[in-house]
Amino acid sequence: MHKHSMGYLNRASKAIQVVNRKYKLSPNHHHHCYRLGVPYSSSYEHGFCSNSRNSNRKDDNNAIDLSQYPTEKIRNFSIIAHVDHGKSTLADRLLELTGTIKRGLGAQYLDKLQVEKERGITVKAQTATMFYNYKSKESSTSYLLNLVDTPGHVDFSYEVSRSLAACQGALLVVDAAQGVQAQTVANFYLAFESNLSIIPIINKIDQPTADPDRVKSQLKSMFDLDPSDVLLTSAKTGQGLEHVIPAVIERIPPPPGMCDSNLRMFLLDSYYDEYKGVICHVAIVDGSLRKGEKITSAATGQSYEVLDVGIMHPELRSTGFLLTGQVGYMVSGMRSTKEARVGDTLFHNKTIVEPLPGFKAAKHMVFSGLYPADGSDFEGLNNAIERLTCNDASVSVARESSTALGLGFRCGFLGLLHMDVFHQRLEQEYGTHIISTVPTVPYIFEYSDGSKVEVQNPGAFTANPKIRVVASWEPTVLATIIIPSEYVGAVITLCSERRGEQLEYSFIDSQRAFMKYRLPLREIVVDFYNELKSITSGYASFDYEDSEYVASDVVKLDVLLNGQPVDAMATIVHSLKAQRVGRELVDKLKKFIDRQMFEITIQAAVGSKVIARETISALRKNVLAKCYGGDVTRKKKLLEKQKEGKKRMKRVGSVDIPQEAFHAILKVG
Repeated sequence: MHKHSMGYLNRASKAIQVVNRKYKLSPNHHHHCYRLGVPYSSSYEHGFCSNSRNSNRKDDNNAIDLSQYPTEKIRNFSIIAHVDHGKSTLADRLLELTGTIKRGLGAQYLDKLQVEKERGITVKAQTATMFYNYKSKESSTSYLLNLVDTPGHVDFSYEVSRSLAACQGALLVVDAAQGVQAQTVANFYLAFESNLSIIPIINKIDQPTADPDRVKSQLKSMFDLDPSDVLLTSAKTGQGLEHVIPAVIERIPPPPGMCDSNLRMFLLDSYYDEYKGVICHVAIVDGSLRKGEKITSAATGQSYEVLDVGIMHPELRSTGFLLTGQVGYMVSGMRSTKEARVGDTLFHNKTIVEPLPGFKAAKHMVFSGLYPADGSDFEGLNNAIERLTCNDASVSVARESSTALGLGFRCGFLGLLHMDVFHQRLEQEYGTHIISTVPTVPYIFEYSDGSKVEVQNPGAFTANPKIRVVASWEPTVLATIIIPSEYVGAVITLCSERRGEQLEYSFIDSQRAFMKYRLPLREIVVDFYNELKSITSGYASFDYEDSEYVASDVVKLDVLLNGQPVDAMATIVHSLKAQRVGRELVDKLKKFIDRQMFEITIQAAVGSKVIARETISALRKNVLAKCYGGDVTRKKKLLEKQKEGKKRMKRVGSVDIPQEAFHAILKVG
């Protein structure tokens, strides 16, 4: 061998030895790969090392030929779990084990947004295509696996249901120590109602407090899942993961689409890319999609040309086409994500197809006003909202003006978490400081002339002297609460105070209780979850789903400063709570509004009736400071003159309301 080549090999050998010592790497002589010095089980190591590094890893220089994967060699599945039960970590491990990403590339790989990583939830649906060489006793077969990562909260239940509609199975992940939680229940029934094959996985079995047998019994009693079907894993250490992908292949059926039919394509989600425009995550239900073809949206009727198509492996990987049962991405020249309706059916131009069932427009259930904390920075807030809604078409935005806060926006959200995430992304991603008004829900009012109106903004709801309100309805939710048994009494009291109706009450096991309540949505938008966590020492889990409108006696509660209504502080409350809420509002405002040179009257009123009042006395200049004696009538004259001046100031002076006052009233229930 050439002397130069020998020197090169010697230097490379020494370099590998240095890396081994530095990172504690140990060579795997059987499979010629290296692994980190962490406690992996032998079955994990031997079961996947050769598969992921040799058989499954596609050479980046080689094009992926999707025609090798007919529907019988495809498995589409999702991972569903309660927050912090290990959903994202398990997804990371599966991507690593199939060679889709390198080990240690980063935690929560599919959670692209910072807010997703911080809150441990998935906001935007993501997809990832994996390849796996499955070895049975008879043969070895290469499978295409599509992981559809669904949003992880009930606010996005419609998006979850649409993502699950693209799957045939789901991995139901439950923490080995915490057991079944509220979102576990909600997610199970979403998957069950979608007719998915469910593979139960008890994760985090390496924890000292893990009790897999107890969790198995919970899964049996709550969902009738056979304990023998449960997989025991630790996504952190790798224990038991060698059984997950074989279970996906063996237990989940292939997609049922028809290859020779006209194209029917399901739109899962979309996001905006500065260079490519709108990128859509899609699932091919029937037929095939190829670059250059013309397609039409069933929801909007608009037509587009397919500019690019491919798979997420794990990033955009152009393939030129997608076939029946496959999941990937498509670029079609859409200018805004508002054109990409989640759940929409896309099909070839000049063909007639039956749209896929289940599509519906976004339903906004929580509304709030957003204003710049610095009243002069409206354009900054406007630009931030425009950029953010490019990637979140489910938010409705309309400009509005407030007498107290100036120009701002009225925004509609799918739910509480959706609103919180939107606010957090505005502040974190775009550095925008905002004032948010009290969140409200849509009410329906019927007037004496028979007309009905939906009210989303209490400030814009004014009484009509010609006709009166004869009936009103408010939205409700079905809430699921799981708590340790000793907190049952406190939770029942809380739900009663929030006008809840108990629908179900049972015990999961000897330690925990399961409760179901119908609650007015208005009662949970203001601090309900924090109070629930507080009275249960943080052990409660809570989830809810939208329910029906019910008749309710609600009234508009106005806040007045010196007789002038503050539209940004108006709210709608139940008549029985108006007195208490009004008293709390004026007390809070008195603490946060600074004294002025004139007297300030703070009032809470229902219609023309004032139900609570506080007064902030004026700052008083000592006009008698230079009067060291003399006639008392002169002193009285000076005081009367000062009093008249303050009356004039009260009429023309504007009350400055600090930002803290708006934050304080957000917590008034």
